[in-house]
Amino acid sequence: MDNNNYPVYNANGLTYSKFKRLMKGLETTLSAEDLQKLRPVVKKAMGEGVYYKDEKVGSITDLTVSTCIILMEELGLKSASIIALILYRPVVHKSLSITDVQKLFGQDIADIVSGLIKVNALEMNESAIASDNYIKLLISLAEDMRVILIKIASRLHKIRCAEKYNEQYRMKLAVEVSYLYTPLAHKLGLYNIKTEFEDLYLKYTDREAYDYILAKISESKASRDKYIAEFIAPIDEKLKETDLRYDIKGRVKSISSINNKLKKQKIDFESIYDLFAIRIILNSPLEKEKAECWQAYSIVTDMYTPNPKRLKDWLSIPKSNGYESLHTTVMGPGSRWVEVQIRTRRMDEIAERGLAAHWKYKGVKSQSKMDDWLAGLREMLENNSMDSGEKLENFKLDLYDDEIYVFTPKGDLHKLPYGATVLDFAFSIHSRVGSTCVSGLINGKNVSIRHKLKNGDQIEVVTSPNQSPKQDWLGFVTTSKAKNKIRQSLKEEANKQVEIAKEMVKRRVKNRKIEINESVMMRLIKKLGFKTITDFYIKIAEENLDINTVIDQYLELEKKDSETHERYEAVSAEKYIPQNLDITKEVSSREELILDKNLTGVDYKLAKCCNPIYGDEIFGFVSSQGIKIHRSNCPNAHDMISRFGYRVIPARWSGKSGSSYTVTLRVIGNDDIGIINNLTSIIAKEAGINMRSISIDSNDGLFHGNISVVLNNTDMLNGLVKKLKTVKGIKEVSRIN
Repeated sequence: MDNNNYPVYNANGLTYSKFKRLMKGLETTLSAEDLQKLRPVVKKAMGEGVYYKDEKVGSITDLTVSTCIILMEELGLKSASIIALILYRPVVHKSLSITDVQKLFGQDIADIVSGLIKVNALEMNESAIASDNYIKLLISLAEDMRVILIKIASRLHKIRCAEKYNEQYRMKLAVEVSYLYTPLAHKLGLYNIKTEFEDLYLKYTDREAYDYILAKISESKASRDKYIAEFIAPIDEKLKETDLRYDIKGRVKSISSINNKLKKQKIDFESIYDLFAIRIILNSPLEKEKAECWQAYSIVTDMYTPNPKRLKDWLSIPKSNGYESLHTTVMGPGSRWVEVQIRTRRMDEIAERGLAAHWKYKGVKSQSKMDDWLAGLREMLENNSMDSGEKLENFKLDLYDDEIYVFTPKGDLHKLPYGATVLDFAFSIHSRVGSTCVSGLINGKNVSIRHKLKNGDQIEVVTSPNQSPKQDWLGFVTTSKAKNKIRQSLKEEANKQVEIAKEMVKRRVKNRKIEINESVMMRLIKKLGFKTITDFYIKIAEENLDINTVIDQYLELEKKDSETHERYEAVSAEKYIPQNLDITKEVSSREELILDKNLTGVDYKLAKCCNPIYGDEIFGFVSSQGIKIHRSNCPNAHDMISRFGYRVIPARWSGKSGSSYTVTLRVIGNDDIGIINNLTSIIAKEAGINMRSISIDSNDGLFHGNISVVLNNTDMLNGLVKKLKTVKGIKEVSRIN
């Protein structure tokens, strides 16, 4: 019977060929026993619709199937994660219980399903992702690393399909991926996925830059391939003379990394010299891995001169995510620097698949490389004295910073982020040691607690029982553990001070035989400029506010209240006529913009850094000055989204443009007579567009000018730019922020 004749009844886009690909993967990944148990469970739970080998097995969603395929083919995960993901939906729909899963497949798979339920429950809310959701998500993820890997695979499928979503959801997805899943993929060593996340984020937030780099890479492919072949040839010839078994290949750097170089170095595409890297992958037995990697390194550096400052040895001390490799940069033909990466097949699989590959080589329970990071993350998240923003900020710090390795006097190795201080080291030993740290001895030399550590330092912490955490410590420590403990200690100390101050006020009031009216006291505290009662009492505890003066001010305010009350004659209820309180809602004049879901009439400002106009792809950013609207390709967008994703809210234009916007155009062309007149003539003829200002400079036969125009929307702007480009002698017309 031809199974292709059976349709797949599924609204989520699942095709028969994709389902068949899943089943073939399951047959090679799962044991015959697990596969036998899984089929009837899926069939019973999911209803009918999908056929496989003449058997109805259920209508599984495209997201589930695609995520399973990514887990198997790209992450190399085995049965537990795949089974858990397939069983997740039946458990959610209550056709299967966690107890059933435990009985059929064991506690390990039941735990993964439970983790997925906790995480996915957060996604039922369609509003912009709030920081608290991130916190709950992270706490759930930290329970089992495989839940993280499943979520990363799920987000990878969604961002790959983002073009089919509407702009608002696409923006939300891009923010979520950039802010949470990209750093997670980086930390877990999933560099291919991290790179794809970054590339797709650029594609959906700055399509122009993405398409430009993609086109340039395609144009230079032939010359690049030729250079790679020329570079590899002598190395390949020399390696063949050894007993080493190897593969050697070249790869192009990612679109996002090239874009970062273009922006950071402010150069054109042709000026980027390190567009690609060479990778040598050795088929070495475990006991010979390091020796053979160094053997290959010596061959490369015999062929080409190495840059000693660019040697990175992750063979001796691997990264915390398990990454092992040897990197060097050498001077290739034509005096071009080329990066060469040397690793074994095992190391390459860990580099490509990150933590997921450890289960293949070391077993499911081996998570030692991540234990410290997860323990620190969980401790940070469960500290209720930190607000959500601080938690996310510290989480990001831990994910992105490079690592250094330092030693205790006994020779114990400690791993800290780059830039860590003596105080960070003290807190890494124990919170009590950190709280009482006064200085440090590095290699026998006395240094302050602010001193930044270097690789290989041997540190002895000097403590004093009279020392306690200070507010300024937060300004120079870098680890989340140190920040967490300092804030906790400061809060505890502040609470003590507040209690002491309250007792002092209570005693002084009692001595003066005064009864305090709480509402009057609250008004006084507000009048004195304090935002919180705690701030008020801390000032008293610090003796920066005199209690007697406060009581005198209280009595004066109470007296005024009493006098005011006496001036009003009591009126009976029958004679009382209420005032006509005409409360009018302040409505924004710019109703053409909708924030979040369908929220209009909210006050906002257009960001000056990118000057958005009607028709631009935009997003809202909640700042201390209120909501600001930015273009999706704003120069600051990536930084805002990656650091403060929880402040981003979707925004879109609605209706017709009713406002005027000022846009500045950068124009470059030949310095010919009459070219300026031609430009201004075109602008003057455009209906609804007015020129506001023009400034021109000329140099070496070219003119550079800025023209400011006032118009209503991007359609008018694009039409104007198109016409200006047709002027003879004009080389470039571009919008500037």
